[in-house]
Amino acid sequence: MYDKTIAELGAGLRAGDFSSLELTQGYLDRIRRLDAALNSFISVVEDSALETARAADERMKAGRAGPLTGIPIAHKDIFCTQGIKTSCGSRMLDNFVSPYDAAVVSRFREAGAVVLGKTNMDEFAMGSSNETSYFGPVRNPWDTERVPGGSSGGSAAAVAARLAVAATGTDTGGSIRQPASLCGITGLKPTYGRVSRYGMIAFASSLDQGGPMTRSAEDAAAMLQVMAGFDPRDSTSSEQPVPDYGAQLDADLAGLRIGLVQEYFDAGLDPAVAQSVRDAVEEYRRLGAEVVEVSLPNSALAVPTYYVVAPAECSSNLSRFDGVRYGYRCAQPRDLEDLYKRSRAEGFGAEVKRRIMIGTYALSAGYYDAYYLKAQKIRHLISSDFRRAFETVDVLMGPVSPTTAFRVGEKTDDPVTMYLSDIYTIAVNLAGLPAISVPVAPAQNMPVGLHIVGNYFAEARLLNLAHRLQQVTDWHKQAPAGFV
Repeated sequence: MYDKTIAELGAGLRAGDFSSLELTQGYLDRIRRLDAALNSFISVVEDSALETARAADERMKAGRAGPLTGIPIAHKDIFCTQGIKTSCGSRMLDNFVSPYDAAVVSRFREAGAVVLGKTNMDEFAMGSSNETSYFGPVRNPWDTERVPGGSSGGSAAAVAARLAVAATGTDTGGSIRQPASLCGITGLKPTYGRVSRYGMIAFASSLDQGGPMTRSAEDAAAMLQVMAGFDPRDSTSSEQPVPDYGAQLDADLAGLRIGLVQEYFDAGLDPAVAQSVRDAVEEYRRLGAEVVEVSLPNSALAVPTYYVVAPAECSSNLSRFDGVRYGYRCAQPRDLEDLYKRSRAEGFGAEVKRRIMIGTYALSAGYYDAYYLKAQKIRHLISSDFRRAFETVDVLMGPVSPTTAFRVGEKTDDPVTMYLSDIYTIAVNLAGLPAISVPVAPAQNMPVGLHIVGNYFAEARLLNLAHRLQQVTDWHKQAPAGFV
């Protein structure tokens, strides 16, 4: 049962093969039995999950069920959930119980999905390995000595280990796609503005975007159908109409032009990963697509640009966590200044502090023009590269990550090397484009993801491409030993 997709479980629920209550209890039992090895969940909400499952069963009996009704999912612990702790993986919010639901959470509630709990993550979404969480590192189910990627590593590990059929994630510089790649699942980062950010605790407001993490493209389409759409509470939310993502999954690929990005096949790319990606691209040739090489000449500037823009925005967004209104407060402060200093020093972890300091420096008087303004100009050049590329091709392809999952602790003492884990994904966020990670042939017995980037609001095309690959391969069906 736990190896089934959303579509398969939905069909079983509607046919009466099992109930949502039985399905939910089964997933809760798996979490209780298996998650100690992974640490993928921060909170498990058994009572409310079972209550929602009972309501879903009644909804199905009344003939009011939708595709997600009764389906057990998990939310990344960055989405506010009414009555449930929302920690952002930080000591700063370890005692914060949200009084309201994020827009994404509300939409899944309305769809009748069952929330199993909140998944572990890098603190305030700052990390590429899920090792910066206050609640400890998440382990990769394919090899528990390795990282699952970050910051949505808890969601990726939970889905890969069949502890939830799907989960939500957020992507600021690759935080859905990179863990999806390292854990062998499908992860979609939608166009900026496609999914409401209301109630999604902000890291870098011009880069953050929520999206689905699933086993298959078909499941991702079902999840995105619920998540996408205009929200007047989010000033950056797009009013672009939401298409029927499932209706376009089987579209023909004949005549499609794929651009293989030259700069992504550089000296830093593991040769085995490169071969897995090239083999997957050949499958698209056999499906009727044309493959050409394209160049994104400013892609080498994406990492330094990101690590000016993102920390600058985080230094502003995280200023609200001061020990006064909510969240962690230091013990017995001497005065207001001591309250601010010690609450933030004790409440934030090392990586968060590092990025706050970098961002504050970049925005300070005398340095704004030299760093932040220059980074925004380069960001425009990066976006222009993509725009020119999409004048000649329909989608872009390459690797998601330069390597397979690395060992826990391997890069924690070298932040710059850690930052390079997202070297192929960051530019997409700077440009606000949609992209997806699709499982392809493993390398060194560890998962590899193919990165497919589309033009604005081309999520349906990306899901179509991922689905067509998954119709002729079984890489997305493979499960880690011990979690089948």
